[in-house]
Amino acid sequence: MYDNFTNFIKDKKHICVIQAENPDGDSLGSALALEEALADCEVSLYCPVDIPKYMRYFAGWDRVTNEFPYKADAYIIVDTASTVLLSKLLDDGAIRNCLYTAPVLVVDHHESEADLDFPYEGIIENTSSCCALLFKIFTEQNIAINAQCAEHLAYGILSDTLGLTSQSTSADDYRAVATLLDDGAQIAEMEERRREFMKKSPRILDYKADLIKRIEYHLDGKLATVLIPFEDIQEFSDEYNPNVLILEELRLVEGVEIAVAIKTYPDGKLTGKIRASKPIADQLAGYFGGGGHPYAAGFRIYEDYNSVLPELISATMKLLEM
Repeated sequence: MYDNFTNFIKDKKHICVIQAENPDGDSLGSALALEEALADCEVSLYCPVDIPKYMRYFAGWDRVTNEFPYKADAYIIVDTASTVLLSKLLDDGAIRNCLYTAPVLVVDHHESEADLDFPYEGIIENTSSCCALLFKIFTEQNIAINAQCAEHLAYGILSDTLGLTSQSTSADDYRAVATLLDDGAQIAEMEERRREFMKKSPRILDYKADLIKRIEYHLDGKLATVLIPFEDIQEFSDEYNPNVLILEELRLVEGVEIAVAIKTYPDGKLTGKIRASKPIADQLAGYFGGGGHPYAAGFRIYEDYNSVLPELISATMKLLEM
């Protein structure tokens, strides 16, 4: 079933693994797991932005660079098949040329339809996480999973399934994590590192209190939104992602069915992260050209916040009435 993966990596001397410009535990785990699995060739790990400090509990995070390897033989893009999430790459003519001329493989688990405009092979399958999909690929293709690879895969799965508790979690995920434990994944040690990195400074806790005060409720409390301006992103995001600080708090407010954190940028870009208690997050994101999972999705557009908010309220109302 996954022979195309083995055929793609065959005889390659240098492969670059690319994450999108919104790295998370699943994308980072996928990249690091591929680095371990592709032991017969040189592997470069690329992300257009620095890995945030709160994600640096992954051993090997510091091998991810934002210096693009133009002379790689091939490129593997993990955890996205969306042009929007690769805009920093595609806006660079030299990088764009590499993706148009060299072999590209996309490995992604999102349900949203791929919209990439350069030639590529795809392994795109509806699973809980990209790491879960890579586990299936490695297992079927008899690709060795050493202890470090097992740890990256296990924690990527745990990251995207909220510790095997999200709606997208399947029995296969539990079996995969159990197998990865047998393969040497030290999940308890990694969880200890994660908890240490997730600790908040008093400054961040004060900022979280400020974010909570900014929450706006719409549609009789069924929709909760919070605006995160670029000034906040500059000041706080390297230490702690504002979305991570506030989204779960929003979703757990009594009566809230849709929670949206909206970030604005000086170039006119606006991003929205959506969490939902009903399986409509991907549909809501789709109104704005985005996508994701039924309970977690996102979008990115170039539009004024004051125009987007009424559209968001209207689209949410329609979906909740369906």
